[in-house]
Amino acid sequence: MKLKPVLLTALFFGTSLAANAAPNLALNFGTAGENASVGVQILVLLTILSVAPSILLMSTSFVRFIIVFSMLRTAMGIGQLPPTQILIGLSLILTFIVMKPTFSRINDEALQPFLTQEIDEKGFITNATKPLGDFMLAQAGHEEMRLAFKIANEEQPESIDDIPVHILVAGFILSELKKAFQIGFMMFLPFIIIDMVVGSALVSVGLMFLPPTTISLPFKVVLFVLIDGWSLLSEGLVKGFVPVN
Repeated sequence: MKLKPVLLTALFFGTSLAANAAPNLALNFGTAGENASVGVQILVLLTILSVAPSILLMSTSFVRFIIVFSMLRTAMGIGQLPPTQILIGLSLILTFIVMKPTFSRINDEALQPFLTQEIDEKGFITNATKPLGDFMLAQAGHEEMRLAFKIANEEQPESIDDIPVHILVAGFILSELKKAFQIGFMMFLPFIIIDMVVGSALVSVGLMFLPPTTISLPFKVVLFVLIDGWSLLSEGLVKGFVPVN
């Protein structure tokens, strides 16, 4: 997977989202203020460029990966191990694995035609947004999408192709947060049981003032290593995403 298609997708998808979120934004300085208008346009463009990578990450599987891995670290009680940079790197790698079909569609349907001048910038934005929209729509729950429309105070369109980009992203993120916390809750249960068993054992032998987490931490790590937890969790998360038709 080349990095160039991803960077261009982030740029143009961020531009598309900003344009859809504020379709009526207009600046009019008159003839005398033409230079000022150009300066404001450059400022807006630089702002969009700075947030485009974040917008792209919010529209991919990265959201679920980073939340689940962070909750796993908290559930085990191992502090800052693995480091946050490692968790982000693993999340990015798994994100590219999950998003490879979508990025391939963007490259074939949007980037390559744009580079060969078969389509213009508007066509690139449309063709690049469609695969990402299909991916987000496949993962988003119906309740979250209805809530996104309700929050935005907009009517649901008859066709799914007419769903605004900002509504789709909002519904997708809400759905990903819900699924990530559900997975995190299930991960917490075995570690809580270990803490309870160790705590009961310490009380029974009269060591009630010894923190249970100090004794239970090695057992958590050993259990996680024995079941090959990182591999099982990564495989489960990747397979948990609904394939795009």
